[in-house]
Amino acid sequence: MTLRHRFVENIPEVLEQGVLYVSIPYRTMLHRCACGCGEEVVTPIGPAAWTMTYDGDGVTIAPSIGNRSLPCRSHYWIERNQILWAPRSRSEGSPASGTNEKGLPTSGARDLDAPSSGPNCP
Repeated sequence: MTLRHRFVENIPEVLEQGVLYVSIPYRTMLHRCACGCGEEVVTPIGPAAWTMTYDGDGVTIAPSIGNRSLPCRSHYWIERNQILWAPRSRSEGSPASGTNEKGLPTSGARDLDAPSSGPNCP
């Protein structure tokens, strides 16, 4: 899956599926969950949160996006506008919480060795 990035000052009231909205003035990114469930995913930009890199062609967000609080519990990376799904682990579906390399919550205990290319939503 590929997202389209859109640099905006203010985030629109209605988010389009497949669009990553980036507001530099508000240091925030929003998109609808990549699994297709329609939930809004907010990722603040900053040293204690996510970083965003724009290479003139695509947007990369680090660290991964773990939607532990959403019913879908999806977990993925966004690299150059591409969604790269986290592999499922034996503990998938467990309520155990984990953190990513920035200490931010992830969607539970998962193998974070390398992104995969398939969705991990039920």
